[in-house]
Amino acid sequence: MFSDLIGRLNAACARRAPLVVVLFALLCAGCVALSITRLSVTTDTGKMFASDLPWKQRTDEMNRLFPQDDNQLVAIIDSRIPEQGRATARALAAELSKDHEHFELVSLPGDNPFYNSHGFLFLDKKDLEPLLDSIVSAQPFLGTLAADPSARGLFGALGLIGDGIQAGQGIPSGFNGALDGFADSLTKAAGGHPQDLSWQNLLVGRLAELGSRYEFVVTKPKLDYSSLQPGEGATTAMRKAIDNLEFVKSGQATGSITGEVKLNDEEFSTVAHGMVLGLVVSLVLVALWLILAVHSIRVIVPILLTLISGLLLTTGFAALSVKELNLISVAFAILFVGIAVDFAIQYSVRFRGQRNEDGSMPSLHDALVLTGQESGAQILVASLATAAGFLAFTPTSFIGVAQLGLIAGFGMLIAFLCTMTLLPALLTLFRAKLGKGEPGFTFMAPVDHMLRHKRRKVVGVFALLGVVGVALMPLLKFDADPLHTKNPNTEGMHALHLLEDNPLTTPYFAQLLVPNVQDAAKNAAAFSKLSSVHDVLWLGALVPDDQTDKLAMIEDTASILLPTITVQTPSPAPDAAAIRASALAAAAKLDSVKGQLPAPLEKIRQALNTLSTAPDATLINASHALTRFLPDQLSMLRTALQPKPITIDNIPDDIRKDYALPDGRQRLTIHPKGQISETPVMHRFVSQLRSVNPDISGPAMEITESANTIVHAFTIAAISALIMIGIILLVVLRRILDAALVMAPLLLSALLTVILIVTVPETLNYANIIALPLLLGVGVSFNIYFVMNWREGIKGPLTSPTARAVLFSALTTATAFGSLATSAHPGTASMGRLLLMSLGCTLICTLFFVPALLPKRPIDDA
Repeated sequence: MFSDLIGRLNAACARRAPLVVVLFALLCAGCVALSITRLSVTTDTGKMFASDLPWKQRTDEMNRLFPQDDNQLVAIIDSRIPEQGRATARALAAELSKDHEHFELVSLPGDNPFYNSHGFLFLDKKDLEPLLDSIVSAQPFLGTLAADPSARGLFGALGLIGDGIQAGQGIPSGFNGALDGFADSLTKAAGGHPQDLSWQNLLVGRLAELGSRYEFVVTKPKLDYSSLQPGEGATTAMRKAIDNLEFVKSGQATGSITGEVKLNDEEFSTVAHGMVLGLVVSLVLVALWLILAVHSIRVIVPILLTLISGLLLTTGFAALSVKELNLISVAFAILFVGIAVDFAIQYSVRFRGQRNEDGSMPSLHDALVLTGQESGAQILVASLATAAGFLAFTPTSFIGVAQLGLIAGFGMLIAFLCTMTLLPALLTLFRAKLGKGEPGFTFMAPVDHMLRHKRRKVVGVFALLGVVGVALMPLLKFDADPLHTKNPNTEGMHALHLLEDNPLTTPYFAQLLVPNVQDAAKNAAAFSKLSSVHDVLWLGALVPDDQTDKLAMIEDTASILLPTITVQTPSPAPDAAAIRASALAAAAKLDSVKGQLPAPLEKIRQALNTLSTAPDATLINASHALTRFLPDQLSMLRTALQPKPITIDNIPDDIRKDYALPDGRQRLTIHPKGQISETPVMHRFVSQLRSVNPDISGPAMEITESANTIVHAFTIAAISALIMIGIILLVVLRRILDAALVMAPLLLSALLTVILIVTVPETLNYANIIALPLLLGVGVSFNIYFVMNWREGIKGPLTSPTARAVLFSALTTATAFGSLATSAHPGTASMGRLLLMSLGCTLICTLFFVPALLPKRPIDDA
């Protein structure tokens, strides 16, 4: 009865073909307008999970309470010496602070007055004491430089060393490193290639090593959400500012841009390019496969128009239902093309093969009615089962696939509607011709015969493969790290990788919010004892240990050094003649003790002799390079020698806001040890933290929890999908055996896919795991056609038009997914690879396992 109903529907659409086409054209136009105005795409991976998940609520709460850490755009400055990096970062921050169009806030977290003035207090006593001793031993040297911060002063100070050696005094051991630095810089300057000298490394090198080698300029950009890349304007402005900086233009420093805003924009650009290109390539190659499948342009064009119309209608549905696509649900377009084309191919191949009982060709109208009666019920069952496979994921907490399931699920129903209404109308308007000859693969008759007569052996081989698949399931690996699915060759990812090796700058950290300082201290102490923890930053961590002893040590050093390096009116900059005279005097003093000089001083002596005869320009350039950063370093040293005691209460507000809230709640940031980007290391880190406090949040926790959420969602959804598909099959087929004949190959294809994933190998991630719902959808469709044909008494499954339709449907689907596999976006590419694997396994099971599995009938022996 239902078959007759679809046949009459085909007849009605064929009779009123122009009206049907006009109605669909109007619907498609409306959906296009709806999609343009209401449909957007987000690359925020945080939006791919339900907001009511406990771990997601903790993350969202932390972002709300500390908004300065959300949606950042960060410049990472790397330089030859620390002073160049600091100067570059300061210049960049000053430039960006003027740009109120693109930036709300600009800060220099590593160049804060609090840290600059209290740096000595954060050193261990065992490191502080020798550092202060070495600075005191250089007092005469520093005093000379403070009075004359130029090459003239430097050469005069080096001459004093010659006087000391002449008088029988040794060189302080702590001064050897500085001499090496002077020797190297003077030699380059004498050779006409002066390079800026790092006084920070020479004077307080241990203090300079406390933080990262990089300087950071952290900004809060103004995002343009009307653009597909909201941070593009701010990123462009930052890049322009970086490229115009002095040390960047000279090659002494580089500036890379990263941060959440940059990464999201790059990911959208990569994904969008891959999806658009993949969709275009898919449609072109699908057309080529259709030529081989149906051999008629009068049929190919209607199929493509039906496919495009269904895609537009499904996009309109997405605009109404979800409004904002994510990095997974955006793949619905290619999935629709890959699966919906199967319905059109099944219909068209059978249409081309229609014959009257006497072997003559029916009229176009009668052929459409017969095709609807023959294939309509099968395609409906396939679309319902496929939709059920997708819709089972809709209620899960994994919003990324839930959206995809909703859109693709209804898309399958839309595809069925288009196939049964628009396609017959278009075939009528294009005056499609029936095919000549046999529509199936007649050459496959021997294979059909073999599968039927050796069915026990064939089923046994597939059963053995299924057992292997079950045994390999524990070896499946799931990687929920969103950074691993991004393109590693983009600027943002390259810059981010620079930070991974330093525990203080790694993007993989954890956080905890506690009620008060007492709880913060208790948790920090417990976390610090864990073997996987490198450090715990909180407000109390900014209060150094042993302050009384350290302050006394620093005060003693200051009493000796400050009067020497505090000069109200330093000497004015010298001219070339004064520099040359100073170089001659210093060289003469070192020449007098030539045989007693250690290697660094011997190099310095030779360089001074060369400089004494150098052109004026060489001397001026050398003086600038050698002492460019000296005044600033002396100023920082004076500041560092005058610290005040630190308590939790007197920590400045600009630093306090990163660790404490006005209501007294405290934030702890825990940094890990080891290569935390490796999944086992990260799980160990998170597991140990939870043993202390289960309420942790932060990126490390998000990655592990999202993995658990995804695995749980897919487990529940897969079970639900199999149950719903089973119910649909039982209702339609009304026999448990027939339903089992559809479901068994479906489960087997999943196990074969497991074998491929483990042996290739291919790691599962939140992007490629959508192969599971696709596997259910495509597998059910292909299997239903063969089983329903068997029920209707059709012999030779592989020689039937259905086999031809299934093969070319699989090829068109593989073409669509193959385009994803070539994407520059690793997540999208892995999605394409896994989809191809699952499709290949599904096709093998459908073409070889199903025919062998179907029970023999009396007519099979005829």
